[in-house]
Amino acid sequence: MSYKWILLDLDETLFDFKMSESRALSYVLSSMNLDPEDTAITDCYNRINHGLWQELEQGKISSAELRVERFRRFCLEQGLSEDAGLISDRYIQSLSEQSFVLAGALELCQYLKDAGYRIAVVTNGIKQVQFGRINRSELKDFFEAVIVSEDTGYQKPHPGIFEHAFSQIGSSEKEAMLMVGDSLTSDIQGGNNAGIDTCWYNPNRLPNTTGIKPTYEIHELAGLREILESGRSGA
Repeated sequence: MSYKWILLDLDETLFDFKMSESRALSYVLSSMNLDPEDTAITDCYNRINHGLWQELEQGKISSAELRVERFRRFCLEQGLSEDAGLISDRYIQSLSEQSFVLAGALELCQYLKDAGYRIAVVTNGIKQVQFGRINRSELKDFFEAVIVSEDTGYQKPHPGIFEHAFSQIGSSEKEAMLMVGDSLTSDIQGGNNAGIDTCWYNPNRLPNTTGIKPTYEIHELAGLREILESGRSGA
């Protein structure tokens, strides 16, 4: 298959979001006089946050609701009287300042650019956070478009975010597009729903027990180059 557009996920594909999240959460917990090293506290937040992101992916909650609701529930469980809205603002600002590019991401983007591919980001998340992290990184000049779910009203895997992306990049040639990401339920299912080929970035070689089928699977970002240069049409 001859692709023209490579659509890239952001978190855990190009950026180490777990590191960013950990740094921002530590900052916020410390500002609340809580111990960021207390696993009972961090596990409580992570459980609440993960559950709400699943609800967001399923269209049960909006991005604006999620960003405050996770801290409202956290404070409720921890018996705190903090203002969830203020905590959320503090966290979002800190998160937007945490930018850690994963190994191989810069090399991949440079290869794609040099080889003549056009690159766009299609990511779930909050606009302030995603653009803040991109603009602080060495990847900021590689992308022709950055499509963030908060701007579109749709979360991956909903095809609406991809339709918005097609409009933004000015192309509807689905056969010329490849979606690359680490999440089967978000990136791969989303690409499948939109009718484009997909590449699952699976660095930990996790088993696929979902029934969601990517066109390709790679275990390191450099593997995408091999796929593109081989011209294969399927995995």
